[in-house]
Amino acid sequence: MLAVFEKLSLAAGSAIMRIFHEGCAVDAKADASPVTEADRLAEQLILAGLREIYPDVPCVAEEEASAGILPTSLGEAFFLIDPLDGTKEFVKRGNDFTVNIALIRHGIPEVGVVFAPCSGTLYSGRPGRAEAAEVDASLGVVARRAITVRPAASPLAVVASRSHRTAETDDYIATLGPTEIVSIGSSLKFCLLAEAVADIYPRFGRTMEWDTAAGDAVLRAAGGSTSTLDGAPLTYGKRNQAHDADFANPFFIAKGR
Repeated sequence: MLAVFEKLSLAAGSAIMRIFHEGCAVDAKADASPVTEADRLAEQLILAGLREIYPDVPCVAEEEASAGILPTSLGEAFFLIDPLDGTKEFVKRGNDFTVNIALIRHGIPEVGVVFAPCSGTLYSGRPGRAEAAEVDASLGVVARRAITVRPAASPLAVVASRSHRTAETDDYIATLGPTEIVSIGSSLKFCLLAEAVADIYPRFGRTMEWDTAAGDAVLRAAGGSTSTLDGAPLTYGKRNQAHDADFANPFFIAKGR
């Protein structure tokens, strides 16, 4: 399955980069967030591949969900897809956007890949092992290395969102003592923890499950954790929430060791 995820993420990344270089129109969804041809095409490629190989596994994907297309039942396992995480970065011609594909089993992100097309870095995670791979221009993986979280450094390296920093986040960071801030976009925040570049990622702002699942899978495979503010593991497949939309996450804190 991980090999399938990698192949599909690379194909989606190739399509995204073609559009990135050619340029495209930017539309607004109902929630006013941006969407482009790159989002839609990448999602189509990923869903076609997953549904051909795993026809019985439900898929929850960002653009389909925005259009109201969702499986009636998730079962014990389902896929979560964000075809272009960091669309705002993409539109601004930034580099921190990713392709995210994850398998959720019993509410836990079990397998995931995060591909950053601009840097050619592919992160992957499965139970017991996380890796970072280097991808060349022809979409071939030319090198792999195992990654694992690190013990907390001093000062703590705190990952903060580049586009969604909140006052609550700043208040929390102030309680941590000496820190250095690392700003980066998309699900790469989880990957910095997983590859021992940073220590903690507090998110006091809105996210959806497709934003976090793949990066969370990589982080957990590398020995890290993602918890809600009460210390419980962040879970996936949240529907019929009393105070929020389906698949919306609560605030959370992701950590290395």
